Amino acid sequence: MQGGEQRYPALRALCAQLMAMVVVAGLLFLLARYFGWRVPLWGVAALQGVLAAVLGMRLGLSRWWGPINLAFVPALLVLYGLALPAWSYGVLFFLVLLFNWNSFGERVPLYLSGEPTERELAEILKSLGRPFVFVDLGCGLGGTIARLAKRFPDSRFEGVETAPLSFVVAWMRALAWSNCRVRYRNLWKQDLSTFDVVYCFLSPAPMPAIWRKASAEMPANGLLISNSFAIPGVEPARVIEVQDWRETRLLLWPMDAHINQPSP
Repeated sequence: MQGGEQRYPALRALCAQLMAMVVVAGLLFLLARYFGWRVPLWGVAALQGVLAAVLGMRLGLSRWWGPINLAFVPALLVLYGLALPAWSYGVLFFLVLLFNWNSFGERVPLYLSGEPTERELAEILKSLGRPFVFVDLGCGLGGTIARLAKRFPDSRFEGVETAPLSFVVAWMRALAWSNCRVRYRNLWKQDLSTFDVVYCFLSPAPMPAIWRKASAEMPANGLLISNSFAIPGVEPARVIEVQDWRETRLLLWPMDAHINQPSP
């Protein structure tokens, strides 16, 4: 990634949790010593989460890290209340890691597009009026491309994914459709020159580099679609507001309208 972008977000998130832990521990000590207050365990967890989320933002983490930092300690408390065997925590952590491998190096967590977004995508693709080749950069569990492949049997759908368990799930789902396949491949190594439509649901961090790659490789009549995340300095030709609980937006950049657009 480029030099101006934040680095090592997972380490920053860990630092935010540790800093919050120190502050909360000091606050609890003062409240107990001088006021005799005993804060309930859930109150401690909530305070830790809020403080970690705020500190994470101060450390330069993207906004989507806020809910993660907020929920981390309360989630641990829930797991502790389930009285699971000690080894299960290691297994759970490893499974989460395998599903979210990209959140550490690429700063791209596992996002799922959702049915309302897929309906809007289908309308966009239908408006093309011809068979097309579609790629999902970071296809996650592969549900989006599998369902779109079923709906558009004359078109071809591909997905690339490097989170190990996400890839396995996506690859198996794609087997059901002859016009759909998933590759274990880094999205930065995927050549975009053969695709009519490039779709991505990533995070704010890689979007400037996504634009540079798309504008350098995509055909002049290609269409770049980003779920929710804008490209700094490059206005989309169209924005579709998806009626869902996340207030999702689909941002569209027809490449022929941006041939002379400077890179951000």
